[in-house]
Amino acid sequence: MIDFAKVRAIDIHTHAEEPCGCHSDDGYDDLQTTMAKYFGAPWSHPPTIEQTAAHYRQQNIAAVIFPVDAERETGYRRYSNDEVLELVKQNDDVLIPFASIDPWKGKMAVREARRLIEEHGVKGFKFHPTMQGFYPNDRMAYPFYEVLAEHGAVGLFHTGQTGVGSGMRGGNGMRLKFSNPMYLDDVAVDFPDMNIIAAHPSFPWQEEALAVAHANTILKKKMLFGSDWPMISPEKWLDAFDKADFRDEVRPLILKENAMRLLGVA
Repeated sequence: MIDFAKVRAIDIHTHAEEPCGCHSDDGYDDLQTTMAKYFGAPWSHPPTIEQTAAHYRQQNIAAVIFPVDAERETGYRRYSNDEVLELVKQNDDVLIPFASIDPWKGKMAVREARRLIEEHGVKGFKFHPTMQGFYPNDRMAYPFYEVLAEHGAVGLFHTGQTGVGSGMRGGNGMRLKFSNPMYLDDVAVDFPDMNIIAAHPSFPWQEEALAVAHANTILKKKMLFGSDWPMISPEKWLDAFDKADFRDEVRPLILKENAMRLLGVA
């Protein structure tokens, strides 16, 4: 189990890009290569969950980790939530499992979400509207959200631009419009008991999203640390954070305390 008193931060946003045993030659390697070039990632092949755990252990940072279920829209094989959970259990001194289910799966998504929460203690789910091809306020996803709201689970939504498909013909079919953060407004109104994370600064809709400029005041208990590993390393993010103009009393909130409260481990 994670000793939250000892870790220096909680990274709320890391990807399980290459769980052991899941690799298949379906074109995903090409996507990863272009993404790595876009972000300047320092690896030739995505790290496994074991490698991710080792890196975060060395950095003394806890990490929320998840796959992205987007096989319907992208054609890339889904990484199994159960496989990710098993590997996370082997590294539960540093990793916290979230899951991902394509909301287009309807009743199957609802059943799987309920099972993962009730039987495995999953605390949240990753949604990538651009990769999964849906508007967050599409009513087809509402039964899924109801399960999250019922159990106090987190919905972590990608917002804004994405490096996914960068440099590929037609952006590899990725449509930016789905990730406008304004579509989360309906979700927040209709599911007031659902914990929602809007990942990233939401460019080019940062004006519609909550402004980072208020992190020292009204948002100081809402901001979270999320690196988007493995495309961006936590140490690169923390180096930039150290140079940013945040008050001393706000820094521990963003780095760890807000996430602890959200995850129910405070």
